[in-house]
Amino acid sequence: MDASVLFGLGFALIFAGIIVIFAAIILLFISSIKGGKVKGGGAIIIGPVPIIFGTDKQSIKTILLLSITLTVFLIILIIVSYILSR
Repeated sequence: MDASVLFGLGFALIFAGIIVIFAAIILLFISSIKGGKVKGGGAIIIGPVPIIFGTDKQSIKTILLLSITLTVFLIILIIVSYILSR
């Protein structure tokens, strides 16, 4: 792949992430105005170890499942790239 293609892909992913963050903030704001409960959570993945936080048990379970899936996917990706580079 050409470096300009990778640069464009990286820029597009960062831009898409910023749009998702703004959309989530707007949706949470609208939900709180309507009087609904706002629930959420997040994960910080440092190496293979996820640090999970959330406002309720359901959010924590969902984030835990997603972070474990992402961690397993990344470990498989690292192993495959190591095998292919040999």
